[in-house]
Parts: sequence; structure tokens; C-alpha cells
Amino acid sequence: MGIVAGLDSSPDFTRIVVCDSDTGSVLRQGYAPHPLESADGQGRPSDVDPQAWLLSLGEAAGGGLLEGVQAIGVSAQANAVVPLDSQGNTVRPALVGGDRRAQVAAADLVDALGGREAWAHAVGCVPQAAHAVTKLRWLARTEPEAAARTAVLLQAHDWLVWQLLGRPIRRTTDRGGASGTGYWSAASGGYRPDLVELALGHQAMLPEVIGPADAAGTTPEGLLISAGTGETMAAAFGLGIGLGDAVVSLGASGSVMAVHSEPLVDQSGMITSLADATGMHLPVVTTLNAVRTLRGTAELLGVPDLEGLSDLAMKSTPGAHGLVLLPYLEGERTPHLPHTAGTLAGLRREAMKPEHLARAAFEGMLCGLADALDVLRGRGVDVRRVFLLGAAAELPAVQAAAPALFGTQVVVPQPADYGAIGAARQAAWALGASRGTLDARTPPPWQGAVAQVLEPGEELAVGQAVRQQFVSVREQTHPGAFRP
Repeated sequence: MGIVAGLDSSPDFTRIVVCDSDTGSVLRQGYAPHPLESADGQGRPSDVDPQAWLLSLGEAAGGGLLEGVQAIGVSAQANAVVPLDSQGNTVRPALVGGDRRAQVAAADLVDALGGREAWAHAVGCVPQAAHAVTKLRWLARTEPEAAARTAVLLQAHDWLVWQLLGRPIRRTTDRGGASGTGYWSAASGGYRPDLVELALGHQAMLPEVIGPADAAGTTPEGLLISAGTGETMAAAFGLGIGLGDAVVSLGASGSVMAVHSEPLVDQSGMITSLADATGMHLPVVTTLNAVRTLRGTAELLGVPDLEGLSDLAMKSTPGAHGLVLLPYLEGERTPHLPHTAGTLAGLRREAMKPEHLARAAFEGMLCGLADALDVLRGRGVDVRRVFLLGAAAELPAVQAAAPALFGTQVVVPQPADYGAIGAARQAAWALGASRGTLDARTPPPWQGAVAQVLEPGEELAVGQAVRQQFVSVREQTHPGAFRP
């Protein structure tokens, strides 16, 4: 068929991969940081001029990177809202990231619809500060003039696709991106305009949701542009996960997602019911404490880095001599304990050694993520293998404990630009479907991620005993808080 490109516009940079459309082999790559400055000179800004995304895109695509490319897919950061006026101009900079300014707005919205259960039933998620719908509420309360001028709502990948196509009258999105807004339901497959009005104070135009293999359009130069999707969905598609697969992502906070054949409506709000980039569903459960647990423990023990903490933990044994760390250092979402703190239990004289606390930190983090996995399993989601992502997935202490604690095969993919690769795979699918060489229901069978495969093996029984020790402490400390 030829060659295709995938463009991933993350919060910090643009990455582009150019791939063989039949096999997925990466032929060329480009990279450029966004030209961003935060208001205080520290951290990421919460308001971003979308033109910054275009500038880095142009730089990343320099040097003839896209020469010969026939189709482009776009992946972009989730939770970014680009408010446009009736002329298609930005009303204000895009609202991006997990914007802490919107925390009060999230609570307002939850109350306005009648509680967490009402939101979970309506759109498969409970508003958090990061959600698009919450940002609209913040805008209406804080910048009413800008809110009043907002006529069109786009997300980051919608806006980039629209720009690549020359700003046509038709604006599009995909199921994956739409499912993270808080005003589109993966269960019904439709928007909830009433929730936009509840948040923004009036209706706004929303992009048309097109199918996974549909093209958003063609550029004046004849380049096909696929539907695009959110970064999470693109990464899942780039990894090649399917039914029976879960992905555990180790960031400061953690997330567990899995491919499922139907949407999950979770009245407790622990599950966020997203759609994926293939027509399936992607239920997600998040924890507030993952790698931040390790970093805090390293600081407490005076260890300079996570590699050192891992080496220390490997000097201990499974179960950390009875030490159990409930890693709820920032409160917790799974279980729902927003105002709690962490707990260290099982202190005995022989356990009071740095290596045992280091081991307890790794086991506590992984047991918290195993709890999140159990939420999905408890709703009938099949989990036969777990893909482990994030820099911490490379740590020996994580790899030694994860298979037995998760109770399944663990796959550690080699680091790669999976968001960009997923976007390129989507472009190849749309290109093939438009030419009649690929079925619109079946994506191109690209090579899977190169990965290390870890089996629980003989450690399974020991791991499950450690897990039970954690569950017992959790139930004694927070009785009834966790109901998977």
C-alpha cells in the first residue's frame, strides 16, 4: 500500500513516526518540543495557545520527513479543550491537563446532576478536574464573557485534524476522544448536549463522531487524514492490545485499562467507561498513588533514585518480613478514600530495616494496582496478560513482584512511541478502507510490540499470600471501603 505517518501531540512535544502501511515498521521519525512557557516558569502551563502545537508539528515534520506519505493519523493529549467562536477562532487559550483550578467545578457538576451515580449512568464517568465538561463549568464560572462567546468545542486531536484539513466546515472526532469529554456516552454512542449546557450555560456545536476506519477528510495536497484519537487510545492501538489484555501504567499515579466488548456502567464511579480506537471499549480504573509511593519511600530512606530503591528492595524477600504499606499518600480513588493517608502496618523489630520498607513500598504500589485490576475482573473483564508501561516497569523489583501479585503473565514492552505508532496504524486502516483493500471492521495486522514476557511461575502462591496480607490490612484499616 505504501507509507503512512502517525503524529502524537503530547502535553510537551510532537513526535512523528513514518511507517510501512503493511507491516508497521518504523521508517523515519521526527521530534520537536512545544514552544511553551508556564506563567510561573515552573511546571506545565494550564492554558496553551494551540498554535504552539502547530509550530512543533511543523518543526518535527521538517527535512522532508513526510515525503511520500499517503495518510496521516493524529493522536493528542487527552482532556484539552479548545473553545472556538462562531468564526472558528480560539476564544481563549486551550484548557489542558488535570487542571487543579477546576476541582471546585467538578464537585459542583457532580451535585448539579444528582451525584456520582447519576454521572456514571449518564456518560460512564464521574467529573474530575481534568475532564472537558469540568473545564467548561470552570470557564462559565470564572470567565463568563469567554464562555458566552464559545460556539464550538474541540479537543486537541480534533483541532489538529481540522487544521491539517484546512479548517473545513465539517469538524470531526472519534469515539475514543469523545468518550473522555464527560458529555458523550460510550454506552449510547451519543452526545449529551444537556450536560454541555449544564456546564457551559448554553449549547455549543460538537464535532461529528466518525467510525474507527473512517477518514476525516483529504488535504488540498491529497493526503488522507484519519479520524484521530486520544493519546490513551492511540497507545493501546499501537501496542496491539485486544480482548484478554490489560495495561497497567506506572506514572506518579497509576491506571489500569483493559479491552472489553461492551461499555461498563459503574454506579460507584470507580470505572471510567471509555471507548477505544477500534470500535471496542476501554474501561479504566485509576489510582492516585503509584510511582509517587516509590519516590516518597526513596526520600524517607535517603536513597538517591528509584534504581537504588529497587536494589535495596531486592535484598528483602516477598512479604517484606510482614511490613505492609497502604500507599494512600495523596488520598486514593481506588478505593474511594479522598481524605485518607498512607498506613504502614506490621512493624516488628526484625522488620525495621531499610530493605524491608523498600520492598513494602513496591508491594504496596503493585497491590494497589492489583486492587484496580480486580475492579475490572469483578465486572467480567477477562485479563489473561498485563502490559506494564512506564519507566518504573524496567525496575527489577517491579518485574520480580508484578506477575505473582497480579496473578497473570506480565509483558514489558520496549520503550517506543506507541501513541504515534497507533495514530499511524489508524491512518493505514483508513487508507486501506478508502481503497477497498482493508475491511473497515478489521484493522491492519501490524507487528506487536517487542517485549519482555514475565510469568508468575512458582512464585504465584507466594505472591497471592502477599496480596492477601495487603487485603487484610486494608480491610482492617478501611473496613468496607473497597467493593470490587
